[in-house]
Amino acid sequence: WSRALLFFFLLPGPSKQQFPRPCITTEALRSKQCCPLWAGDSSACGALSGRGSCEDVVVSELRNGPQYPFSGVDDRERWPLVFYNRTCRCAGNFMGFDCGGCRFGYTGEQCLQQRPRVRRNVLHLSEAERHKFISYLNLAKNTVSLDYVMVTGTYREMDNGSRPMFSNVSVYDLFVWLHYYVSRAALLGGPNNVWEDADFGHWAPGFLPWHRVFLLLWEQHIQKLTGDEEFAVPYWDWRDARDCQVCTDELMGGRSPLDPKLISPGSVFSSWKVICSLAPEYNIRGVLCDGTAEGPLLRNPGNHDRGFSSRLPTWADVEFTVSLPDYDTGAMDRTANMSFRNTLEGFGDPVTGLGSSRELHMHASLHVFMNGSMSSVQGSANDPIFILHHAFVDSIYERWLRRHQPPRTQFPQENAPIGHNDGYFMVPFLPLHRNGDYFISSKELGYDYAYLLEPGQYFIQEVLGSYVEQVRHIWPWLLGAIILGALVAFLAGVAVTTLARACRKPHLKRREASQSMEKQPLLSRTGDSAMSYHIP
Repeated sequence: WSRALLFFFLLPGPSKQQFPRPCITTEALRSKQCCPLWAGDSSACGALSGRGSCEDVVVSELRNGPQYPFSGVDDRERWPLVFYNRTCRCAGNFMGFDCGGCRFGYTGEQCLQQRPRVRRNVLHLSEAERHKFISYLNLAKNTVSLDYVMVTGTYREMDNGSRPMFSNVSVYDLFVWLHYYVSRAALLGGPNNVWEDADFGHWAPGFLPWHRVFLLLWEQHIQKLTGDEEFAVPYWDWRDARDCQVCTDELMGGRSPLDPKLISPGSVFSSWKVICSLAPEYNIRGVLCDGTAEGPLLRNPGNHDRGFSSRLPTWADVEFTVSLPDYDTGAMDRTANMSFRNTLEGFGDPVTGLGSSRELHMHASLHVFMNGSMSSVQGSANDPIFILHHAFVDSIYERWLRRHQPPRTQFPQENAPIGHNDGYFMVPFLPLHRNGDYFISSKELGYDYAYLLEPGQYFIQEVLGSYVEQVRHIWPWLLGAIILGALVAFLAGVAVTTLARACRKPHLKRREASQSMEKQPLLSRTGDSAMSYHIP
């Protein structure tokens, strides 16, 4: 795992793509047009309903940095033009590859209703909430995506679109594949002919915006799959952690007693199979990941090579990182000094701020610490802890944005490594998203973090909220108990009343008889054949 980890972090990786099902036909690929019909009015991009229109894609022509010396060899260059030069451009708050959805943070038929959500600490979730989260993950892992597929060949291998090469993928594995694709090596043609010093989603300014969109899309997919529009990604606050606090069977799976690299049989994650985890093998063969299962999920937290990372991040590390005023500096790569982005990503020292650190810190140190599937960049999203980890990384990004309130101009317009300039469309998202559009507060995207709330809001969300959730979970039982108790009390009351009345009847009869004898002549028999009355 040490070698895999080194490969993952010390070599750059490419970006990712997601392909809508309506856009993978020969006709769509050869015409280079991805403007699906919206089901609501059967028009391209919902044009008849004013949701959007099919437009030419205009990519940024500003210069990239020197890290990638090629042009026209990788499908991710000038994304998405190799595959599509016309896509849907959505109006107002509409979003989606066919403009059939809503922008992040909005809901409703016309996408006019704001829908704020709060991401909470996974360790503060109630038992019911934890079970729900785990069940959502497992459902996503075992449900084929109805909207997207994964690409298994280059555009050249498809004969410029004449032979589509795509494969079905589960909702969860779609995001595993996306992360692989964004960080894979550039294929230059033939076996063992790759360029590893390029990554469209890491090691440069786009790292934080790209993963922010990744999490937002993941949230959306889970909401759509489960019908739970209130779902929000939880986070793991790993500051000053001494072990893997989430590695329990109640959460992300404990350690197997049979093999420390495997997940405990008591966890649903013990049955998960990983994909896109063999980057060195793909590079040797000169191919892309095809989505084939490659073995069980691996994790051996804490038993990593300490030469890569000697400790987990501390509270002080985070505070120093957030204090850095410049988002990125210098060459805007792993060498950047006093760079917030580079320090948070883990290539800058969180004590000195100097880049090209001998050890990996912050974000990267967690990947190293997990010592398994999560320790390879391309395959790291196979481990569901990836979601919890990157949600917390995103919260640190949010803290920096709120503290420094940078103008958009602080995000590099040009000369960043390929894929990372402000105007570059994030590889490989469809619909399209520019890096600089996510250099904004999460509040503008419809979500917040529990620990960043005002004290009063935090109390309501985390303290009262947990009690309300517990009550809501047991409410059917409470209601049933109340109804049953009322019924039992009613029946008991009826029984007591009936018994009391039954006991009173003989007494009343005797009393009535006594009263009658006092008011009437005494009847006595003086013989068998005659009756006589005596008046006292």
